[in-house]
Amino acid sequence: MVNVCAVFDIGKTNKKLFLFDENYNIVFQKSEDLEETTDEDGDVCEDLQLLTSWILNAWNEVTALTGFEIKALNFSTYGATLAFLDRNNKPLTPLYNYLKPLSIELQNQFYNDNGGEEEFAVQSASPVLGHLNSAMQLYRIKYQKTEIFKQLKYVLHLPQYISSLFTKKYVTDITSVGCHTNFWDFTKNKYLNWVEKEKILRVIPEFLPCNEPIKIINSNKEIAVGIGIHDSSSALVPYLQTLNEPFLLISTGTWCISMNPFNKESLTYDELKQDCLCYMTYQGKPVKASRLFAGQMHEDESNKIAKKYNLKNDFYKEIKYSDFIHEFKTNKPDSFSELESAKTDYFKFMQNLVNQQVKACNLVIQNSPVKQIFVDGGFSKNDIFMNLLVLAYPNIKIFAAKVSQASALGAALVISKYWNDNSIKTNLIELKEYN
Repeated sequence: MVNVCAVFDIGKTNKKLFLFDENYNIVFQKSEDLEETTDEDGDVCEDLQLLTSWILNAWNEVTALTGFEIKALNFSTYGATLAFLDRNNKPLTPLYNYLKPLSIELQNQFYNDNGGEEEFAVQSASPVLGHLNSAMQLYRIKYQKTEIFKQLKYVLHLPQYISSLFTKKYVTDITSVGCHTNFWDFTKNKYLNWVEKEKILRVIPEFLPCNEPIKIINSNKEIAVGIGIHDSSSALVPYLQTLNEPFLLISTGTWCISMNPFNKESLTYDELKQDCLCYMTYQGKPVKASRLFAGQMHEDESNKIAKKYNLKNDFYKEIKYSDFIHEFKTNKPDSFSELESAKTDYFKFMQNLVNQQVKACNLVIQNSPVKQIFVDGGFSKNDIFMNLLVLAYPNIKIFAAKVSQASALGAALVISKYWNDNSIKTNLIELKEYN
């Protein structure tokens, strides 16, 4: 019988369930893409009923497997998403999409009542992001859905809602509250004043540390069930638990998020205007971060180049940095313009993209002791991106990092002492250094 920790890793598109053994190897997995639905305004959103059914059915399936002893269960999900529960702890509303438009009038009302955008953004360590500041979803319910607000018993972020399906406990977690929500005052380390002023504290459950699971009995066996963790904070956990030296992590995907857990300085309004914000570690410490829409920019531009030269959209995978190293190192990038080729166009684009990435990184590196940068996700496999980053940071070690299912692994790690007696291995992160 293999002792395992089960983790539901809920992304916007892909829903996954993993079993990790005591060496943190994935010994079982299943995944599914679930169809979206629409809310009462016709805006696309997660189908909460379908998601709940899939989770419970997947749990029944995995607990019926022979050969595994499930000792623990945890959850990693996307953030900025709230579940509104009634007095019977049942959902009152759809699971509103954080991209749902927020009326300008309501947004202006909120910031005008709370010191103005600049002062509030500095306190909340987040730019003004509409419903992506998840507290604005609750604010909208209070002022535009008053009948629903009257019936409201609990407001839970998505990880804690899914956990409550198993524990029947209703709690709040700092990684979700500390994720550009407009709930948390990073300057005073407590809820922002408006939360009390608007009398909404009554619907926000008490905090529980996300490394303290709740014990339940399942089929006559005790299981430690975590309260869930925000996926960006969870993806940091393998690095925080296995690395000793200060680092910057560039998590690359549609958005490239540069996270520095070792920068102690508060965000300035100038940094916020440049798309900086704060996340929170599972220990409740701020993580200074910057965002760049680099993955989407890369997809758009590479598709454009592919169309221009009648190539496959992934043509760039065949291009190596060494194709251009002589011209670049002799500082003659203009000479590329004489070559009408996809390689030339792509390389020039990548120079510009990495320049933007470096500016984003510098916003959170400055005045901190970072001596190594880890890149995970899609760009960690891009030879040109990685080598241009090396040129930009000659005094910092640059690594392509690969962590298998990082956010799910982080969820298993934060409650490790409740299911795993083994020490955490240092080779959980696969590293390739670029020189």
